[in-house]
Amino acid sequence: GTRGSTDGVGDAAELNGPVEVAISPDGSTLFVGSDGGLRQVCVAAPPPPPSFAPIVVPPSTILADLAKTRGDASLPQGMVTFLVGDDEERIEHVSKCNLCARSPVFRTMFGIGMKERDAAEVTVSHTDLASFTALVRYLLTDQFDLGEEEGRAQRALDLRELAQMYQVPRLELLCAQALQESVGPASAVPLLEAAHTMGDGRLLAQCRRYVADHAAEVRASGGVEQLRDLGVAKGLLGDALDQVAELKGAMRALRVAES
Repeated sequence: GTRGSTDGVGDAAELNGPVEVAISPDGSTLFVGSDGGLRQVCVAAPPPPPSFAPIVVPPSTILADLAKTRGDASLPQGMVTFLVGDDEERIEHVSKCNLCARSPVFRTMFGIGMKERDAAEVTVSHTDLASFTALVRYLLTDQFDLGEEEGRAQRALDLRELAQMYQVPRLELLCAQALQESVGPASAVPLLEAAHTMGDGRLLAQCRRYVADHAAEVRASGGVEQLRDLGVAKGLLGDALDQVAELKGAMRALRVAES
């Protein structure tokens, strides 16, 4: 390496009269004592955190979808009122034809021979009024709106579940984007648990990295108290133990180099 006093990777590190050498337990770092003090030389660059291709949301298809309603005699006519949730709250006078054009699940639900085709009311018991309203609004207008910042992550999770259920892939991607943007001290742990439950590797890796890098902020926000999933708790504990072991190894190598 070049004479000097700068840490670095491989021969990018600068040394000035090296006299003592110690190696970290994982073999990734040399600690070199020299006239310029203790230098840290990375044998290889540390591996980057897990990365994923950016989420790309395709252009809207609403105009093309609605254009298909012209001349299709198999589409139902009339309106439907949805009775949503345990309290059967009402979303009134929604076009069956337009819903069918935008979602294959609604197309099947209101298809020929199905009891819902001529029904004036349909009960939807698996969600809440706000989430189902957001789904219907998106299908009819292409508007994606999660409302106020507080609670945005949970609303994105709920709407994403509906997008999957009603097979609306573009809306699902919009929700995934919103979830990535929502990771913060208060939301990282709940989103981590949700990602674990859904099998969302991208969001899981992002949340784990965030918790590792911002542990104090997550704890201060009550993130530890929010843990419910034992599997997630074990994973976070493993991450913390790995960090402690790495720190102890570096401190041990430092003491050896200084002795």
